[in-house]
Amino acid sequence: MRPAPLIVAALALALVWGAPLDRIAGPFPGHMLRHMALVALIPPLLVMGLPRIPAPPILIAAVIEFAVVWGWHVPALHEAAYFRPAVFTLEQASFLAAGLITWASALRAAEPLAGAGGMLLTSMHMTLLGALLILSPSALYAYCGPEQQQIGGMIMLAIGTPAYLIAGLWLTARTLGPDEARP
Repeated sequence: MRPAPLIVAALALALVWGAPLDRIAGPFPGHMLRHMALVALIPPLLVMGLPRIPAPPILIAAVIEFAVVWGWHVPALHEAAYFRPAVFTLEQASFLAAGLITWASALRAAEPLAGAGGMLLTSMHMTLLGALLILSPSALYAYCGPEQQQIGGMIMLAIGTPAYLIAGLWLTARTLGPDEARP
């Protein structure tokens, strides 16, 4: 166990769940900040701090993460999570769980290049969803306008793209680096 990443992750979780992000950033952007922190920022810290998090093969983890992220963005489910605290709690827990297994699977893949591929798959579908949110001619969710939705899509791209890109490049470098750097 490594305490430093766990402390940073705990502080980030407290901020994400405790700060009034909806009031600060707006309803949809605040919700998207939480989503992205729970799938792209906090999980790698937890994986670094807790090396025994179980991890399925990266392809399975990436498919689970895809289903969780896209499923919760279906308008009926997304709005249920926004308006109902119990559904919101389930949504948040599933985002964190999906993020944990994806990052644990990628960072601990037997072949780092496979982990890099998982990060690429995740980045691709996140980019597609972010673009859909930005380019949609009307709001997909009743509680926010198109501008809020566009900002949320930009948040998805601004956080997800660099997080998955940096991880994928690091894993690729591990594969291409000197033999002693390989697991």
